[in-house]
Amino acid sequence: MSSLYIALKHFHLTTVALTIMLFLFRSALMLWYPRGLNWRWVRVVPHVIDTLLLLSGTGLMFLIHQYPLVNHWLTAKLTALLLYIVFGTLALKRGRTRRTRLTALLFALLSLGYLVAVARIHSPTIGLF
Repeated sequence: MSSLYIALKHFHLTTVALTIMLFLFRSALMLWYPRGLNWRWVRVVPHVIDTLLLLSGTGLMFLIHQYPLVNHWLTAKLTALLLYIVFGTLALKRGRTRRTRLTALLFALLSLGYLVAVARIHSPTIGLF
């Protein structure tokens, strides 16, 4: 494996860990100190990390020559990412009631778990079938 691939993969995995930790932190703020979601760094830093995550993922995709709609595991991963974004937005911003936010948070975490599982084993079925 090339050193570029290894470096990019490690960078991608680091941004994955950071984005998950920041999402969990923002979720905790939403539950116990909602005003904390208005802190400037809490609004800015996750977007920077998520942008770096998306760029590194795109770089890896081109480097290993595997693409959504061609490789089923990558299509599943991209679909899970979109669901995670929608549910995460509902949980942290757009949900109008606490119940809606909690339900969206649960689905965001399930989407995230599925995304990570698919990424690890490169199979959309993650051993379900």
